[in-house]
Amino acid sequence: MATTVGETAADFLNAKLNLGLTGTAMATGVLLVAFLVAQMNARKYVPWIYWMTVVLLSIFGTLLTDNLVDNFGVPLQTTTSVFGIALVVTLAAWYASERTLSIHTITTTRRELFYWAAVLFTFALGTAAGDLAAEGMHLGYAAAAQIYGGLIAAVVCAYYILRINAIAAFWIAYVLTRPFGASCGDLLSQPSSIGGMGLGVVGTSVIFLIIILGLVAYLTLRQKTVSTPPGQR
Repeated sequence: MATTVGETAADFLNAKLNLGLTGTAMATGVLLVAFLVAQMNARKYVPWIYWMTVVLLSIFGTLLTDNLVDNFGVPLQTTTSVFGIALVVTLAAWYASERTLSIHTITTTRRELFYWAAVLFTFALGTAAGDLAAEGMHLGYAAAAQIYGGLIAAVVCAYYILRINAIAAFWIAYVLTRPFGASCGDLLSQPSSIGGMGLGVVGTSVIFLIIILGLVAYLTLRQKTVSTPPGQR
């Protein structure tokens, strides 16, 4: 849901409010830095701070890809490869430094920095890979969503049936949710003339933001007594 909002909210801020890709990226970047600082300084898991950071990272990651493609003419194949490599390097450096990629062991500032860097690259990669499948390969938004959704289902089956490593399964599925969410966002928001359902970026963003707010409110009530370090959950 956060990925879908990132895709549609970026389009809304860019096109509907006429901020442009650069202006939208700068405004979102300022908010993102503020929430990252708040998240890193939090003494415990605070759902609304954590998930606001995730949503802002989703928007900013989408804008990174869109800026490279639309403003600088970088092909989607290149952005997909670059962000894919950046993600692999981040995870490799994280593992080499900490000997684990488990999100349940994020108990230090260094591990949390690795985590947020990985999250940013997954969002940027998701937009690039989603657009590459839907637009670059001319598969359409529905087909792209079905492909990535099917891959997520395959990971779930591999985990529960084949008992593959839990941490590996988590990160593979986590990465795949990005292009899946981006493809779903475009499928819902784009006009029917180009393969979308025509809900528009405003309608799609509002629907998913309401759902996210409801879930975060639930998590906040449920986690009122949580005392675990930031990023552990």
